[in-house]
Amino acid sequence: MPQKPGSTTRDYRLAHIYTIILIDVIVGSAVGPILPEFVKGLQRPQLWLAAGTALFLGMQLFSAPLLGKLSDGYGRRPIFIISSIGTFLADCLLLPVRVGFYFGNRISDGTTNGMYATVRSAITDISPKDQLFKNLGIEGAIISLGFVIGPAASGLLLTTFDVVPDNQARVIAVMAVSLSSLNMLLSWLLRETHPNPSGVESSVLKKAVIQALNVHTLWGRLNQKDQQHNGLKQLVISQLALTFSIGYYNYFVTFASFGKLQMDAKDIAYFFMYFGGLSIIISYVFYTYIADRINQPKAIFWLALVGVPVLGGYGLVGSSMVWLYVLITLDCLTLSLIQGLIEGLMAQRTTDDDRGEVFGINQALQGLGSFATTVVFGLLSLIDLRLPFAWFAVCLAAVAWLIKPFNNSQ
Repeated sequence: MPQKPGSTTRDYRLAHIYTIILIDVIVGSAVGPILPEFVKGLQRPQLWLAAGTALFLGMQLFSAPLLGKLSDGYGRRPIFIISSIGTFLADCLLLPVRVGFYFGNRISDGTTNGMYATVRSAITDISPKDQLFKNLGIEGAIISLGFVIGPAASGLLLTTFDVVPDNQARVIAVMAVSLSSLNMLLSWLLRETHPNPSGVESSVLKKAVIQALNVHTLWGRLNQKDQQHNGLKQLVISQLALTFSIGYYNYFVTFASFGKLQMDAKDIAYFFMYFGGLSIIISYVFYTYIADRINQPKAIFWLALVGVPVLGGYGLVGSSMVWLYVLITLDCLTLSLIQGLIEGLMAQRTTDDDRGEVFGINQALQGLGSFATTVVFGLLSLIDLRLPFAWFAVCLAAVAWLIKPFNNSQ
């Protein structure tokens, strides 16, 4: 029998899911600073790094809607298990520090990263309506915490054992493999959040695979869902524009490593520690005490509008670490808060029967958007490493423009 909202079982499962998310993000953020090592011997390394990022994000176009559909039919727990195994195997591919294995890792890890549609579905499954924004906001804070612990663990490990530069990538890869193996165990122990799933007929599953490979059908399915859940399409499009803008998360390592900042792995680790730590505090306060008490679409509009010059400013920092840290502080107070608000509004427009599918379609479109923005910033970086931030700023302005009609309809 499913437990009532607010029961201790639900609380336990929510904490369990948060732990799995935390470890997964720790692993991803820990290996981030070492990824330039895999391509540094190649010509135009920033382009190859962007290509790897595009593979990682683009694989979600296929995997997210499929995993979301499977989670609706067979439950969330099997998807957590499959995804954790995929991440473990992907991290094993980083042990030989070779460019070919790097691309193998990006493909494998990108495929299983589609589980985040299932993550949001599972959180929504066990969240009382009056705590939905809070719980999804805490998910964002947990992700920020992972961005702190991951680089911190990497920096501490490299510093404590005084690892020479040539061995740094391999040592961090070993740590990632160890943590991802722990997540396999935690995923196996997770109790199901979606009781009595109806299963998926083979013909339906085959159709889902075909649809996942066809970008055109994603838009058609979104239109269909929008007819059932008024306003859903507007939110998905707004989040797609946000995805274009937050491509700078994936570009930053390239910009910091090869631009005027000339940051090494330790510098990048310390930067993400500050970013993540501050984001945790701000996100926790915002989503715990503020998010449920405000007009969310209006908040998205103003946070996006104020965030536009912040994104543009990154390209103008030159070699100044002071200005970089000033901008990241403003970042945490503005655009970093938007995604949780959009996800909360989307979650309100789902049901138990189609929650995984809706989040899967959304993540697939995010994967497509991430792939597209990675191609754009990769090409722009060939002209000037500062130029991609103009693209990110324009896309964030589009978020404010797209959400305004939705805001007026509320």
